[in-house]
Amino acid sequence: MPKKVSWSPSVRQYVQRAFEQDNAIPGIDPTAMQDKLKVVITKAAESGMIEAIDWSTYPLPQHIIQAERDQAALAGVQAATSANVSPQSANGVYAPGVTPESRKRTALDTEMADADVTPPYKKMHTDGGLEDRITGKQKNPEKKQKKANAIRANGLNIDADVLEKRRQRFGHVTPEPSPRISSRGDSPEPARTGPLVGTCQDLEKSYFRLTAPPEPNTVRPLPVLEKSLEHIRRKWKKEHNYSYACDQLKSMRQDLTVQHIKNELTVKVYEAHARIALEMRDLGEYNQCQTQLRALYKLKLGGKPEEFMAYRILYIIYTCNRTDMNDVLADLTPADKQKTGVKHALQVRSALASGNYHKFFRLYLETPFMGGYLLDMILERERLAALAVMCRS
Repeated sequence: MPKKVSWSPSVRQYVQRAFEQDNAIPGIDPTAMQDKLKVVITKAAESGMIEAIDWSTYPLPQHIIQAERDQAALAGVQAATSANVSPQSANGVYAPGVTPESRKRTALDTEMADADVTPPYKKMHTDGGLEDRITGKQKNPEKKQKKANAIRANGLNIDADVLEKRRQRFGHVTPEPSPRISSRGDSPEPARTGPLVGTCQDLEKSYFRLTAPPEPNTVRPLPVLEKSLEHIRRKWKKEHNYSYACDQLKSMRQDLTVQHIKNELTVKVYEAHARIALEMRDLGEYNQCQTQLRALYKLKLGGKPEEFMAYRILYIIYTCNRTDMNDVLADLTPADKQKTGVKHALQVRSALASGNYHKFFRLYLETPFMGGYLLDMILERERLAALAVMCRS
């Protein structure tokens, strides 16, 4: 391992425990243990899991070697048994000495191996069981159980093919294997560090829901995304095709997200999409953009926070959500309340809360920005409420 690498305290303690004399296992020489230790830590580092592994419970290299040897011995016994003894001949007659009961024993042993359980007749020959019987020593059952659980959790003594079949049977999906170094010295694929940087140069790209991390050649970098936004805006003004514009803007939002880009362009993309969705009365898409913009505005990345704060107040009036309205009013500063768009939205709220429908309809004619699209959805409801009040009077 390179000297310049600085391991975490948990990794250092794991290495220290591996070299303690109390953890030595007879028959496993220090050289084999050191080689296995290097493989374990190198594999964890290359797969990016070195900080995620609980090294306090991870099996020591000598225990891993012992488990591998026991597994190999069990596999050798089963292979020799199946090669030398034929339990049943072609005509259905059992071979001498083989009974239906012995066949059940073999099946049971296989099932126990699948479940990572050592057969009873082998327990006294493994893990010092015979020595313990002679000397009368008994291991701490809690420590033994903890070690067994750790080995099972890391899949060290379970046949890979059997484990895969069992996972598939219960509907589990096996994650992609971590990169390995082959015996021929092939270099593993380098693990990606840091955010993805796209290389795609297409201005237009359809939106697809991701089910796996995307490849760089399918993601557009920042300069291309800037050109794409201008291209989409021109086509929207010319063609007014909402299906196309929504698909392209969602694709841009996805490319920004997978590259962890949060800057002025990110704000512009979400604002452009929110305005187009608002114009087309697609409140679902508009609300998604509005939620993201609230977080982006807190980062002081520019944009039009006054405009979208006014939209948010009008949107809450439309949804009649008093809790959200109280939260908005609590967050507003005196300076925010004096801004034209926010001030108008608050006046709309005050007029409806007091039942002043004359003032409400006058404010409707003076709505700044694109707030009229939201008030259009409120208008019919409030007109009926005003007629009901007049009828009762």
